Amino acid sequence: MRKKIVAGNWKCNTNLQEGVELAKAVDTLVAKEAADDVVVVLGVPFTHLTKVAETVNTNRIGVSAQNCAAEAKGAFTGEVSAEMVKSTGAKYVILGHSERREYYGETSEILNKKLALALENGLTPIYCCGEPLEVREAEAQNEFVKKQLTETIFNLPVDEFKKLILAYEPIWAIGTGKTASSEQAQEIHAFIRSIIAEKFGNDVAEETSILYGGSCKPGNAKELFANKDVDGGLIGGAALKAEDFLGIIKGF
Repeated sequence: MRKKIVAGNWKCNTNLQEGVELAKAVDTLVAKEAADDVVVVLGVPFTHLTKVAETVNTNRIGVSAQNCAAEAKGAFTGEVSAEMVKSTGAKYVILGHSERREYYGETSEILNKKLALALENGLTPIYCCGEPLEVREAEAQNEFVKKQLTETIFNLPVDEFKKLILAYEPIWAIGTGKTASSEQAQEIHAFIRSIIAEKFGNDVAEETSILYGGSCKPGNAKELFANKDVDGGLIGGAALKAEDFLGIIKGF
């Protein structure tokens, strides 16, 4: 049985005090109203990790970094290693997000190093893939996403791959107000599951949670999550409001 997962990605938002208050509000609402079978994750800025991990019930809500360094340690000013992330109480790390790829030049080579270090330190990667608008308009999204996965997570041994959560993010639907239709989301999620099956077998493919990450809101979560191959969401803007985030969690 695949896990149902709703992960918030706060991105570069909230100062520490605001973040702790938001985490408290989410913690309270989840305890009162969220179904027990939905895994909830908060992806918070590095500065917030320790305090948020101390604030929420970590048996119910997982805490995630939004990135980690591609090196284990050393003279890399400003970097935060996977071991450092782990030491805060965080259990997850978001890797391969389109904003990291586009704005910070993260390549498959860099991401392979980050994946290895995250897994070595016992973190669960939430690994992102997805295509920009011009690729979608050319109807080349399947080839684009397959290449992203073939160059990175498909290089992992099966036992390591099974530790991952995948997130498909249509880049053209992030922060734009556009959303992939329910049919478009199902189609690409089913394709991703099919190529996992080709690489690692049907059993592994059926166990792998694939999240949708493109302008998911309380109003469309139920329709998106009803799809056979959509196992939850990686949520941006709506994760910054506790009630909206809960509304998405209740979309199952």
